[in-house]
Amino acid sequence: MSTACLGRFMSSTVRFSSKLMAEMMQTQAGDAGAFKEFDLSRVPSPCFVVDEVAVRRNLSVLKDVADRSGAHVLAALKAFSMFALAPVVREYLDGTCASGLYEARLARQEYGGEVATFCAGYKASEIDEIIGYTDHMIFNSPAQKDRFLPNIRAAEQNVDVGLRINPEHSEGEVEKYDPCAPCSRLGFPISQLNAEVMKGVDGIHMHTLCEQEFEPLQRTWEAIKDKLEPYFSQLKWINFGGGHHITREDYNREALIAFIKDVRATTGLEVYLEPGEAVALDAGILVGEVLDLPQNTMKLAIVDISATCHMPDVIEAPYRPAMLNEVEEGHTYRLGGPSCLAGDVIGDYTRAEPLSVGDRFAFLDQAHYSMVKTNTFNGVPLPAIALWNSESDDLKIIREFSYSDFLNRLS
Repeated sequence: MSTACLGRFMSSTVRFSSKLMAEMMQTQAGDAGAFKEFDLSRVPSPCFVVDEVAVRRNLSVLKDVADRSGAHVLAALKAFSMFALAPVVREYLDGTCASGLYEARLARQEYGGEVATFCAGYKASEIDEIIGYTDHMIFNSPAQKDRFLPNIRAAEQNVDVGLRINPEHSEGEVEKYDPCAPCSRLGFPISQLNAEVMKGVDGIHMHTLCEQEFEPLQRTWEAIKDKLEPYFSQLKWINFGGGHHITREDYNREALIAFIKDVRATTGLEVYLEPGEAVALDAGILVGEVLDLPQNTMKLAIVDISATCHMPDVIEAPYRPAMLNEVEEGHTYRLGGPSCLAGDVIGDYTRAEPLSVGDRFAFLDQAHYSMVKTNTFNGVPLPAIALWNSESDDLKIIREFSYSDFLNRLS
């Protein structure tokens, strides 16, 4: 099994050898970057801290790919929607992609640029408002496309119609997170495409990757291009979705650029990419504090970061987030959150020095997905959000949450 997608999407049903587990942990070690020098006591706890310099670094890589290949690159808000950085994103990318009404509204009002919206199922009561925010309306099925095509045609602005396909070519390592797995609800099977299905369609969308390198994209394209070729003359664009780890140091960006150029030349279509994690890769941490240090067969640490409330992928995927200043040998603790959920366990971590109540610590690479998935289960407070500039050392607390944020979600 490749380690490319082991990170957040490691099947809980698979039993790993100690060697493979070690490789997985190494893959997820994270890049502390400038956070090695950040004073964790400068922010409230818990708190997400995002380094604007690191985000700009990622965005500049994505812009370079766009400029040299001719692709349109959109930031996936489902992974990273810290709109305090919307002006920064606008400097580098063509726009954003959204997953429904609220993200489409956020995209249009805060980010601008092109907006592509995909939802597995649109509601009739929301469709006209979504259309008003969107440049590309991408449908999951021909039935939804046909149902809402009149709404699009009646819109004041020009809106392209897209259809998400299922390439029926699997590159995902874990079936639970593979859009091309058997019986997947995402995308229309490419084997069922025909002229009737393609009526009114301006573009094809596909999303098949997960934290992966260039080669899976190339293999997927080779598997489907002949099946799409009859429709190239009626189409305007093809959208290769997200899951591209473009900003990772070892990603083969030269091959991606050459690939995009070739697709544009041979098909006559514009090419879109929708990176999400790549925008904020290694750009943020989640700061926490030790609350108590009980012992039950092993050393335990109760902390103010909750897996279920603040990093739900730890439980859902599951995966093990890397910790700043973690060592291989020393004092090992099992970290768990403050909630009453027995399974609110983050993992076992080893520190060079024994922990004390009040000590600060931080998990690495938490800007993407963790921030957008937080919740207030059990009344656990939400982490604050801070923006740091590692070059100027300027620090701003963007948002702190309160009881009202918990109360207003309830009846």
